[in-house]
Amino acid sequence: MIRLLLILLMFALPAGAETVVAGLSQNRVAITANFDGSEILVFGAVARDAPVPPGQLDVIVTIEGPAGPVIVRRKARRAGIWVNTDAVGIDTAPSFYAIATTGPLSEILSETDNLRHRISIGRAVRTIGASGQAADSPVFTDALIRLRRASGVYLVEDGGVTLERDTLIRADVRLPANLTEGIFRARIFLLREGRVVAVEETAIDVQKAGIERFLHRLALDRPLIYGILSLSLAILAGWLASAAFTWLRR
Repeated sequence: MIRLLLILLMFALPAGAETVVAGLSQNRVAITANFDGSEILVFGAVARDAPVPPGQLDVIVTIEGPAGPVIVRRKARRAGIWVNTDAVGIDTAPSFYAIATTGPLSEILSETDNLRHRISIGRAVRTIGASGQAADSPVFTDALIRLRRASGVYLVEDGGVTLERDTLIRADVRLPANLTEGIFRARIFLLREGRVVAVEETAIDVQKAGIERFLHRLALDRPLIYGILSLSLAILAGWLASAAFTWLRR
């Protein structure tokens, strides 16, 4: 079925030396009570209306979640207690970022095109104003990336893209359970000799569903009602626990 879709996409491509179109196994992800992650299949096709250009063809697939500012704090031991000392504000960092490639990223992507398209994790995290906040601001950026990679929201999989006959593209990207709600951006880059020659982009809508969405909207739209409801549930839970202990003592 996927092969048929790719063939149809190739016939629909506009004229150009080398172009790529992308497709997704699903364009919407619902975060429910039992959501434990999801897997997105990113597929694409390369079409050419001219002879194959010289040079090695490589592919990079990225999926990027909603971005926002982040405060990174450093802890130090003072009088036997760990306390926050320095802090650096990161201008914007993706809540989720995954990279899959046909080969080692440092070998297939030039630094110039990496800077232009912000493909690597280090380039996706923007730290324009961080240098003025601390002399060792890159340490804070590295710490943020390290922590988010450890939590599974920043991923790099060299060799995670399958390129068949220099035409058909396939990559399976695992989305973790701790996703941020919003629009995710999926991109496919075609590269030759480290240079990006074509880009295709599509979107994934990640939204809470069911009771999670109801409570989320209630907290945002009706904070007073949400607070009263939360307090009432806490009181009820405490009363039930007290009643249970009293019954067990008898």
